[in-house]
Amino acid sequence: MTTITPPPPPPMQITYFRQVMKSSNAIFSSYVRGASCHISSTPLLLSSSSQRITSTSTPLRFERMTTKAMSYSSYSKPLPGLPLDLRGKRAFIAGVADDNGYGWAIAKSLAAAGAQILVGTWVPALNIFETCLRRGKFDESHLLPDGSLMNITKVYPLDAVYDTPEDVPKDVKSNRRYAGSSKWTIKEVAESVKEDFGSIDILVHSLANGPEVTKPLLETSRYGYLAAVSSSSYSFVSLLKHFVPLMNPGGASISLTYLASERMIPGYGGGMSSVKAALESDTKVLAFEAGRRHRIRVNTISAGPLRSRAAKAIGFVDMMIDYSLMNAPLQKELSAEEVGNAAAFLASPLASAITGTVLYVDNGLNAMGIGVDSPAFKDMSIPKDNK
Repeated sequence: MTTITPPPPPPMQITYFRQVMKSSNAIFSSYVRGASCHISSTPLLLSSSSQRITSTSTPLRFERMTTKAMSYSSYSKPLPGLPLDLRGKRAFIAGVADDNGYGWAIAKSLAAAGAQILVGTWVPALNIFETCLRRGKFDESHLLPDGSLMNITKVYPLDAVYDTPEDVPKDVKSNRRYAGSSKWTIKEVAESVKEDFGSIDILVHSLANGPEVTKPLLETSRYGYLAAVSSSSYSFVSLLKHFVPLMNPGGASISLTYLASERMIPGYGGGMSSVKAALESDTKVLAFEAGRRHRIRVNTISAGPLRSRAAKAIGFVDMMIDYSLMNAPLQKELSAEEVGNAAAFLASPLASAITGTVLYVDNGLNAMGIGVDSPAFKDMSIPKDNK
């Protein structure tokens, strides 16, 4: 038998980060520790974080699980099965402003698979984010399976609420938080990426904002509702519209949604449940249109709750995590890396026939029709994970 050895991966360029000693394996934990630099002013809300409910229950204690990933260099032979290889691919991730949200985790998983990473960051958060990158504040959370640090090739200023420069109001143009930045509308960012790199293969939409998310739907204003739809749902349509001409055939686009699109989640207000329903419906339509016209796949990930900084600032997420731990088929806390790995799969050739799909990455909570921690089940023998 003849063994065909694949070519080694291209050398990784380091622009913002220091190289660290390589190791044969790396452990990705459920939490990112040690990264003190964060964005407190950004309104970007990850799909599962915009929630609020008051709970008096005692927080549950479950052992945190970790995901171990072995580096490619740890093996002397190529994988005999189906490697997830994104070398030579380029990804643009919209909505990365710190190091502990789903957007960051997706970027890491794509980078670990060999993809080149470009990100779009909300304009008022740009300076802090880039400063943290340059100073190595994110180095610990940058660690990839081979022991190197994730390289972000370029960071673009982006405000996905505005499609073109003509759409930007005068008061926003003159706002001091936007001073020093230019070409940050969706159309301009797409043009800049084309000018800088020519094309991309992967587009990720990891942003949302609901200005009235803490209000019940009955108390949500027209402005709040439409603003949520504009920044959280239509922004995906606009991103795909402007980036599709740059995308190579066979490329993939991914967004993030949440179970509130199809189930009533108290506290997930301000029209955000409608936003996620629209996003999932648009995914199916865009999958057909982008697939027929450009051979681009379009999918969305319905992710469970995550203890991101944005979620902690808003509240409610701890209770939702406790609820999931008690009621989901898999009694463990969801890690951002698990969502990132699912996104890498959807972006890879391994998912070449998957499009128009809502992929649930929530420990199976979506499969449940009722909460088994209800007192109504106190006399029933409900299986529990006691490990």
